[in-house]
Amino acid sequence: MDLLTTLAAFPNAAPLAGLDRAWTWSLGPVLHFAGAVTADGRRLLQTNQRGRRDEELARAVLTFARQHEEPLLGEGRPIAAVRGFSVPGYAFGAVAATAPEVHGHHKAQNPDLTAITYIVFPAFATEVSGRESMEEAQARYQRMLSPAEIGRSPVPFLKLRFDNPRTGGGSTNRGRALTYPRMLRQEIPRLEGAFGGFVEWENRTGEVWRVAWDGEWVLSGAEGERRGMGLDAILTFSDETLSV
Repeated sequence: MDLLTTLAAFPNAAPLAGLDRAWTWSLGPVLHFAGAVTADGRRLLQTNQRGRRDEELARAVLTFARQHEEPLLGEGRPIAAVRGFSVPGYAFGAVAATAPEVHGHHKAQNPDLTAITYIVFPAFATEVSGRESMEEAQARYQRMLSPAEIGRSPVPFLKLRFDNPRTGGGSTNRGRALTYPRMLRQEIPRLEGAFGGFVEWENRTGEVWRVAWDGEWVLSGAEGERRGMGLDAILTFSDETLSV
């Protein structure tokens, strides 16, 4: 497949100014795309924008992705990210890349292109661990992150499991599962008075903490056990663990 010829044939295609071997194209007034071939010319780095279009951001994402192809594409992970990215006017701190099996773009009209396309997008530094399974990467990309929305808010990486004998609430999965930070802040206060219950969470770096109630708040993790903390301090600590 001649990637440059393929890109040039997309609807409303035009060369992307300021980046060689790169094109922009669009589908109507809402969906906007930009793509650049990798250094070896065999793969496509594609970034998507829905609604608001910012060509400068797209160019910056593709330039950064091309400069960091090996850590983004070369290790066979379904989703990967490299920190150190910045563009004026945005709080993004990384660029992430998803493998073909994660995103499935072009599958209906050009499946051969799907197999060599990596979707890259501006990400917040807290969002990708690099340890995600295929299913977790698909959940992050397809449902949780809204990566084509350039005005979006961060969704820090978080895996959670909990059990609350007082409310009857608890995890249905066997291990910790991906969820949103609001779930952590919701379930911790509900532990008060729930003897034998717990909330356990894992952050982007793989650190794990557990909160329980045995007449007072008990926080445990790699550094041991802490007692005597108030609820506000526990919640502040939980927020801080997701900001790394």
